[in-house]
Amino acid sequence: MAEIIEISRLALHDQVAARLRTMLVEGQIAPGAKLNERELSEQLRVSRTPLREAIKLLGAEGLVDLLPNRGAVAVKLTEADVVNTFEVLATLEGMSGELAARRIRDEELAELRALHYEMMACFARRDLSGYYRINASIHTAINEAAGNPVLTATYRSINARVQSLRFRTNQDEAKWKAAVAEHEQMIEALAAHDAEAMRRVLVAHVLRKRDTVLELLRAGEIYPHPKRNAKT
Repeated sequence: MAEIIEISRLALHDQVAARLRTMLVEGQIAPGAKLNERELSEQLRVSRTPLREAIKLLGAEGLVDLLPNRGAVAVKLTEADVVNTFEVLATLEGMSGELAARRIRDEELAELRALHYEMMACFARRDLSGYYRINASIHTAINEAAGNPVLTATYRSINARVQSLRFRTNQDEAKWKAAVAEHEQMIEALAAHDAEAMRRVLVAHVLRKRDTVLELLRAGEIYPHPKRNAKT
């Protein structure tokens, strides 16, 4: 019985973390906002114990900052943070793509093609939320196909801090179409096992995201006002 309870508790904690992760990435909890435990527990209909466990997990992932005497605060990056983070991320994504092109197995490539088709369906429906979730899965799958666990751990920790910013870059139609075209090139490079082409397209893809984020940040459009469930 104790084992069943433990599995159930962990499953709830993972479910809460998934819900919070989506809220953070999609801006339902605004960058820089404090995570109000009472309001979030009411909204998600869970007790504070799994909520706190989920928040700790998101802190480890880099989506929230756990600050002394302030609790958990959604990550809010400065312009310098964006430049520095994307500089490292572009290198990591480029390395992931290069290694993946060399090492990817047929079944991994087939799965990536399937994800790509699902992502294109979301694009056709202009389902930004669904598109982004599958898009993130594609980047994760490419990273995992590289077959380097140290690279994967480093990539996840860096990428987590800019997930919400990457989500916002596709809200412009022209930029969204450009991102889709780059994903087509990724599939082609992987299928051809062209490591240099894969590295090149991924680096360009990430740096284009960086430029869009900086453009929106400087225009004051990147951070929405705090929502009711995440008061500062």
